[in-house]
Amino acid sequence: MGQNVTISGRDGDFSAYLAAPSSGHGPGIVVIQEIFGINDVMREMADRLAAQGFFALAPDLFWRLKPGIELTDKTDAEWKEALDLMGRFDVDKGIEDIQATIDHLRVTTGINGKIGAVGYCLGGMLAYLTATRTDIDASVGYYGVQLPKYLGEAGNIKKPLLLHIADEDGFSSKQAQAETLKALGTNSHVTTHVYPSVDHAFARPGGKNFNAEAAELANARTDTFFRSHLG
Repeated sequence: MGQNVTISGRDGDFSAYLAAPSSGHGPGIVVIQEIFGINDVMREMADRLAAQGFFALAPDLFWRLKPGIELTDKTDAEWKEALDLMGRFDVDKGIEDIQATIDHLRVTTGINGKIGAVGYCLGGMLAYLTATRTDIDASVGYYGVQLPKYLGEAGNIKKPLLLHIADEDGFSSKQAQAETLKALGTNSHVTTHVYPSVDHAFARPGGKNFNAEAAELANARTDTFFRSHLG
């Protein structure tokens, strides 16, 4: 069980959910939200990382639009609100907030000095941009959206980045996936894995597209990746 903390950002304070390891020491990980806010799923993701020995901090990136938003993927009304929030979300400001979250973690008692980031959906795209625009030590993106829009920044990636790509992603076309893989294929800092026959959000527990086998494989690769680069 974690706790809510306050992060001081460039434009003001915002909340975040912090789950700490029982050992009281280890690396830090920024958990970057989907379009549904810091809901039960994101808190469970953070708790799982804490159980594996990481300080997991999930910032409320929608705070400028609607602080404390918690939606699910269960109703059309919630989907409509989530997509509206994504459409109005300022990506550049979001990355500033992620940098503030990284800074907060770096001075948290017990942190070993290394910070990673993991994001899902919108957060998957933001995890990529975290690798191109911040001082993060390692980043992981799950089924990131709109990646081709930012591939011009790929040359800025100087630290390890791992991307999990859903082969049948309803929010990322085959062309978008091909462009992403081609643009990143020559960057030695980037590792990509494509998961056949799975859709967007295949790693979201309880979601309609959840695929236990693919999620288990992706999560195991993420754990190995973080232990290799943040230990």
